[in-house]
Amino acid sequence: MPKNSKTFSNKIGPGIITGVADDDPSGVLTYIQSGLVLGAASFWLALFMLPMMYSVQEMSGRLGLKSGKGLMGLIKDNCRPLVFWVIALSSAAVIIINIGADLLAMSIIGESLIGLSRFIWLPFIALLIICGMVFLSYKRFAEIMKWLTLSLIFYIIAVFYMRVPWLPTLKATLLPSISFGANSLMLIAAILGTTISPYLFFWQSSEEVEEEKEKTEEGHRKYVITSRRIRDLREDTFIGMLFSEIGAWFMMVGGAQLFRLYHISQINNFNQVALVLKPALGPAAYLIFGLGIIGVGAIAIPTLAGSVGYIFAEAFGWKEGINKKFKEASRFYLTIIIAMLAGLAINVLHLNPVQLLIYTAVLYTIITPPLVYLLLKLASNQKIVGNKTTPPIIQYIGIATLIAMTASAIGYLLTL
Repeated sequence: MPKNSKTFSNKIGPGIITGVADDDPSGVLTYIQSGLVLGAASFWLALFMLPMMYSVQEMSGRLGLKSGKGLMGLIKDNCRPLVFWVIALSSAAVIIINIGADLLAMSIIGESLIGLSRFIWLPFIALLIICGMVFLSYKRFAEIMKWLTLSLIFYIIAVFYMRVPWLPTLKATLLPSISFGANSLMLIAAILGTTISPYLFFWQSSEEVEEEKEKTEEGHRKYVITSRRIRDLREDTFIGMLFSEIGAWFMMVGGAQLFRLYHISQINNFNQVALVLKPALGPAAYLIFGLGIIGVGAIAIPTLAGSVGYIFAEAFGWKEGINKKFKEASRFYLTIIIAMLAGLAINVLHLNPVQLLIYTAVLYTIITPPLVYLLLKLASNQKIVGNKTTPPIIQYIGIATLIAMTASAIGYLLTL
C-alpha cells in the first residue's frame, strides 16, 4: 500500500467512521426535507449541533476506552434493569427501522443508476454487508470502512452543481432564525434525533474498545490508555463530527435550493429523491450523489446492525466484537444477521419505512435525553474512567445538549 494511503488509514478511526455513518441515506432524506420546508432557517442547525455531537461522542469513546466495555454494558452495570431494558429495546426497534430505510435507499439508487430491480438489489446489498461483517478480518473490515468515509465528499460535490447563492447561505448559517410552527418543531426534533442518535453512542464506545484491543494484541502489550491515546481519540472524534456536520449542512442547503429552483415543497420517499434529483442535478451530478448514498450506506448499515449486536451481547453477557470469528461470537453475529433480515422484511412486507423515518428520528430525540444524562453521569464517575474524567467544557456542552434535546422533544410533543 502506498505510504500516503497508510498515513490516511492510520490517522482515522472509530470517530470518523461514526461521524460519516451519521450522514446515512435516511439522514440525508431528513436533511433534504428540512431544507425544503425550513429553507435558510435550517442552515444554522449544523453549526449549532457540532459541539453537541462532539461532546456526546467524545464521552462515549472515552468511556469505552477507559472501562474496556461498551456503553450498554456500562449502563447494565450501573443502572436499574428496567432503565436498561427500556433503552435497549426502544433503541433496537428504531435502529432496525433505520436499517430498512437505508437498504431501501441504496436499492432505489442502484435501480435508477443501472436499471436492475430494487428487489434484486435489496437482498444482494444485505447479503454483501453480512458477509463482510462475518467473514472479513477486523483489520480488513476496518480498512474498508475507513476508505468508505470518503464517500461523504460525493454529497458535497453534488450540491455544487445546483448554483447555490453562497453569500446569503453563509449569512443564514451564522445568523439563526427559528420558526415555531408544528411542522418546524417536528423537523428540528427530527434533525436533532437523526444527528445525535443512540446507535452512534453504542457503536463508538464498543469500537474504541475493539480498536485498542486489536492494537494491544498486535503489539503484545497490556491494555493501557495513555494521555496521548485520549488526545488521539479527541482529534479523531472532532474531525469525524466536523465532517458529518459539513455533509448535513450541504444536504440542507441542497434541499433549500431544490425548493428555490423547482418549487418542490416535500419529498415523502426515496423514489421522489431519485426522480427529483436526477433532472435537477443532471446525469453526472446524480451519479456522484448516488455514489455518495451507496458509499455512506455501506458504512451506516454495518454501524446500525453492529449496534444492535452490541446491545444484546452486552445485555446477555455474550462474547462480542467484529474482531472475533463467527464461532467465537456466534450469538453476537446471529443478532446482527437477524437485525439485517428484520430491516429487509420492512421492505419485503411493503411497509413504508420512509414515512416512519421522520417519526423514528423524533423517537430518537425522545429516547436520547435519558442516554445523554447517563453518559454525563458515567463519564464523571472516577471508578469507571479513573483520573481521566471528561474535561469540564465537554461536560458543560453535554449538559447543554441534554437541555436542547429535552426541550426539542417537549416542544414537539406539545404540538401534537
